[in-house]
Amino acid sequence: MVSAGDFRNGVTLEIEGQVMQIMEFQHVKPGKGAAFVRTKLKNVINGGVVEKTFRPTEKFPAARIDRVDMQFLYNDGELDNFMDMNTFEQIALAKDVVGDALKFVKENEVVKVCSYNGKVFSVEPPLFVELEITDTEPGFKGDTATGATKPAIVETGAQINVPLFVNIGDRVKIDTRSEEYLGRAN
Repeated sequence: MVSAGDFRNGVTLEIEGQVMQIMEFQHVKPGKGAAFVRTKLKNVINGGVVEKTFRPTEKFPAARIDRVDMQFLYNDGELDNFMDMNTFEQIALAKDVVGDALKFVKENEVVKVCSYNGKVFSVEPPLFVELEITDTEPGFKGDTATGATKPAIVETGAQINVPLFVNIGDRVKIDTRSEEYLGRAN
């Protein structure tokens, strides 16, 4: 059990039957009246964000989120198939669970599959990936002073913005959280 007075960012709790992660918290001691804790909570299952206040003495059970490394095997048109790297057990997940988490993930790459009480609710891609540019417009010499970018398609089919000097066939590093170009891959 975690009391509201001990809240920290990133802690996952069961509140009113929902699995919530603390995004922000603030201990408030008004001049008049009892102290309270103001929080911003994110529902880890559906992604909704709510703001709630609690008395510092309220207690909630900690929610155990399991994050398992799994290899993305393939997409069969409707389902994305993954394999546990330790037990070799395979699971298939629907698009509504996976979302666009696999936008920058190639087959056979390792992702984290997140579950609560055995129910999978999300897939986390690697933070950084290296992909090849498969389609982009040619850049023009002399246009680099402004830091201009152009759209490019990577080998997974996703679109990102890259600097003008990047060409088809170049391997680039991408941050999967912000979907930004980080540089050329070695």
